[in-house]
Amino acid sequence: MTKSSQTGAALPVEFEPEFIAGLKLVFEEKISFNKVLGLTITSLKPDRVTARIAMAEHLIGHYAHNRIHGGVISAGLDAMGGLAVMAAIGARHMDDTIEQRLHRFGKLGTIDLRVDYLRPGIGTHFELRAEVMRLGSRVASTRMEFVGADGKLLSTGAGAYIVS
Repeated sequence: MTKSSQTGAALPVEFEPEFIAGLKLVFEEKISFNKVLGLTITSLKPDRVTARIAMAEHLIGHYAHNRIHGGVISAGLDAMGGLAVMAAIGARHMDDTIEQRLHRFGKLGTIDLRVDYLRPGIGTHFELRAEVMRLGSRVASTRMEFVGADGKLLSTGAGAYIVS
């Protein structure tokens, strides 16, 4: 994502450390279910976000195979879609103060989510990635990935989020 200068040239958007810290606080601490999942942000860019989930006993869905529960995958992908939208909204409103940008997420909510489970979720940890395909004035569309520790794509997701 870029921001146009007064001359029309595209400038890359970089988030301030305070905005990143504020978004991490909201995502990792204030959304309690993300804490249960163990979601931690590893990268926060205007056009792509990544996070990690470490495998834990309370996330097991199939005890005999030590497989992560499908609900953890879908909830993680949903959370990441929302985080990608937050980042895109933050980038769109760089002229606002950090506090104003962090308060823009109050009405954000999932309106549609699709998850495709491609392979069993077995591993020590997982990476989740998301990007916004379109950020409209009322609805945002996202694409997400759930990847194993070995780099294999385990699940994909697509979501729509209300932003106003």
